[in-house]
Amino acid sequence: MTNSPTTYVLVHGAWHDGQSWNRVASLLTSRGYRVFTPSLTGHGDKAHLLTPEVGLTTHVDDVTGLVLEHDLDDIVLVGHSYAGMVISGVANRIPARIARLVYLDAMVPTHGETAIDVMPRTQSMINGVADSAQPWRIPPLPELPAPLGLFGVTDPGDIAWLKATLSDASALCFQQPVEMDNPEQALIPRTHVLCTGDEPEDVTRRPVPKLQPNGEPSRIHTLDTGHDAMITKPVEVCALLLGS
Repeated sequence: MTNSPTTYVLVHGAWHDGQSWNRVASLLTSRGYRVFTPSLTGHGDKAHLLTPEVGLTTHVDDVTGLVLEHDLDDIVLVGHSYAGMVISGVANRIPARIARLVYLDAMVPTHGETAIDVMPRTQSMINGVADSAQPWRIPPLPELPAPLGLFGVTDPGDIAWLKATLSDASALCFQQPVEMDNPEQALIPRTHVLCTGDEPEDVTRRPVPKLQPNGEPSRIHTLDTGHDAMITKPVEVCALLLGS
């Protein structure tokens, strides 16, 4: 009897949607793996559901519900950017179903922290819309001059495609604390992938702890590319996920 293929659940970051994983998902499915790339509430095909009440808890509910609906087990749960908060919360809810967590250039919180705690720059984005008609709607970061591009994406065609998929985020996503008080979630092995390409000067990266919560040395990989590595370096990201 052979083991069933690993199931990957790939969770997008703020402003993005599940399509951001298209290239990586295609590579994984072509190798026989089962892959889910949900769009979180308020994004993609769920963009019309964005309200001030959509927060981190909503997105943890989204991914937890997906896993339970499809009765997924022994999964590799991958979070990009803000989704580091999401997968941490999901691990707290259903640790027995998760074989490994992978943080792709992602926020790495501790219990009770918000995205603002992990990346204080986030507060400036909220402050920037405080006087607008909808101060809870946080627009995507703008495209920057080369070599920074749009979330590290610099190919003109890819930028045009990515812009068409981006949507506003709710401030509550960045303000709600993550729950990580279940001792079982600390036992899940973790892998970190850091993108080391050009990034804005005001972006500060929190160092990955030398030890995982389970006491093992942290597993850290680097990719010489911008933040949206699943778009710019899908082959390399796929290889790291397969070896995670």
